[in-house]
Amino acid sequence: MIILGIDPGLATIGYGVLKKPKDKKDKIKVIAYDCITTSPKFNPGQRLYKINRELNKIIKKYNPKVLAVENIYFFKNLKTAMPVSQAKGVILMTAAKKKIPVFEVTPLQVKMTVAGYGKAEKKQVQKMIQILLDLKEFPKKDDAADALGVALCCAIESERIIKQS
Repeated sequence: MIILGIDPGLATIGYGVLKKPKDKKDKIKVIAYDCITTSPKFNPGQRLYKINRELNKIIKKYNPKVLAVENIYFFKNLKTAMPVSQAKGVILMTAAKKKIPVFEVTPLQVKMTVAGYGKAEKKQVQKMIQILLDLKEFPKKDDAADALGVALCCAIESERIIKQS
């Protein structure tokens, strides 16, 4: 199963694509990761349109069976809350139009699932992502790294949800 993880934003949207094997003995593999960026020179509508367009290209290229997106409940800066929420709305709409199920996770869930501790530091979580995904080096862009964490959380949690059913 291909999982597309997204770290939403307006200026930078991280994405990570993982392949979860059918055989549980095999490791989850990283297919791709990077960021979609939008320029502040453009108006919000143009930036949201670019997110939609680029996300459609990623979906077409990797054909994910599920889209995992970070769900933010708390914002330190109210000025960033609205643009990030708008970008997330575009991401959800894009997935819905493609009939891709969405798995929403909070940063706390990612920390708990990946590092085993809800108050884990960012570096601890990054190190665990690197180990669990067998990455030689960690992504230089934090947003792409966060997206890999979201996708990994989905891969692990979806298995638990299926077992509980």
